[in-house]
Amino acid sequence: MSEFLLQQPSKGVDEHLIEFSEALRTVAKALRRVAEGKASAQAEAAEWKRKYELERARNLQRENIVAELPSGDDNINCCEHERIGNVHNESVLQTRSNEQSEKCCGKHGICSHEVLRDGDRDPGSKILHDKYMRKASFRLCWGCNGSGQHKHDIVSFERGNITTAERSSKQISLKWESPPQTVLILTKPNSISVRHLCAEMVRWLKDQKKINVFVEPRVRTELLTESSNFNFVQSWEDEKEILLLHTKVDLVVTLGGDGTVLWAASMFKGPVPPLVPFSLGSLGFMTPFQSEHYHECLDSILRGPISITLRHRLQCHVIRDAAKDELETDEPILVLNEVTIDRGISSYLTFLECYCDSSFVTSVQGDGLILSTTSGSTAYSLAAGGSMVHPQVPGILFTPICPHSLSFRPLILPEYVTLRVQVPFNSRGHAWASFDGKDRKELSAGDALVISMAPWPVPTACQVDSTNDFLRSIHEGLHWNLRKTQSFDGPRETL
Repeated sequence: MSEFLLQQPSKGVDEHLIEFSEALRTVAKALRRVAEGKASAQAEAAEWKRKYELERARNLQRENIVAELPSGDDNINCCEHERIGNVHNESVLQTRSNEQSEKCCGKHGICSHEVLRDGDRDPGSKILHDKYMRKASFRLCWGCNGSGQHKHDIVSFERGNITTAERSSKQISLKWESPPQTVLILTKPNSISVRHLCAEMVRWLKDQKKINVFVEPRVRTELLTESSNFNFVQSWEDEKEILLLHTKVDLVVTLGGDGTVLWAASMFKGPVPPLVPFSLGSLGFMTPFQSEHYHECLDSILRGPISITLRHRLQCHVIRDAAKDELETDEPILVLNEVTIDRGISSYLTFLECYCDSSFVTSVQGDGLILSTTSGSTAYSLAAGGSMVHPQVPGILFTPICPHSLSFRPLILPEYVTLRVQVPFNSRGHAWASFDGKDRKELSAGDALVISMAPWPVPTACQVDSTNDFLRSIHEGLHWNLRKTQSFDGPRETL
């Protein structure tokens, strides 16, 4: 009897503890819903702010251009372009008359007629580019045989059956409608061979092709140190000029490896001109062209048409829990490979809550999480166990890093979703986010990272086509499925 009396209080305490834990779980769910709604509202506010600032910058630029025009020259018009992928219509940029300058809306970052002005308007200046010039125009054609047809999804519902007759995932060809006038050359630093090749390429483009050349300030200094004959090479002075590079440059040439391609993409916060990557690095998944044959490669590309790969980018917003309104939201970051969220120097497991649109995906407990583009599927995501995906496939790779679970497998999500990764308030430590391996940011409890597909892809030129270049890169760079062929001893005798 005495033992029974002693056990009664213990049982009552256990029941109270169970009720208390249930109450805590209810409170945690409510807090998560509140944080979820706050992160969603802040992301939407940040997107509207970005659109407003972009439109305001365009209007100010248009007003400045009109104000600088000499008298009698007020025939600068803005043209509206059809959206690429618009069903039943070709996305063809119309060439205006020579008296008119054109400016593109910049959708998708791959078609533009831009008003640009290079050099000084002083008639005594030695700079040759002292008048208004028009960016080279081009059009993109979908089709495997170069027929120039625009392929789109055509869905038939005949007799209750859903059939897809044609798909948009065809090879993409770029055809110049006016010759390129300006080329930007970006180089890998601290390489003597790259420096010599850059100087040789600059001379060839200027002397043989009459092309205006832009380089980085560092490279321009190196060229002028080598010879004063490179004073025709142009560059920029501050961040504001970098933001307007896409209005001046028709083509970007990179001399380096995949890291140089990532650097080139990061320079363009919006539309990106077509990019020609030459292989002067190590693996070279995105650099199909060989520098030894740059004369033939560039000559063919400047003539066109060329096959290109549209490499999609991710747009990332870091939303702080302490932010009182959208004005305190960090600026968006664009990545070509991946955004990585890890535990940094902490010895604790990373604890992250992941949402896809309005649906809860999972909680990540491990070393971290990789959200990758398909172009980045052969980088960190591959090392963490993710699949290799053709870069032309539009999707977002969801790959855990050393998860403390036997059933946590990588995912591939469609490109139209918005992902949100949040550090919960009961996390033992902070998390760290890095974007294409740089711009590392700390994520505290309550902070969130919102990821979606950016509207501006990176169009990279192909040596053959996107599929051939992709298969060549995994065969030569990774020695994919390399194995000795089994021996053959002749046909077996049948009894």
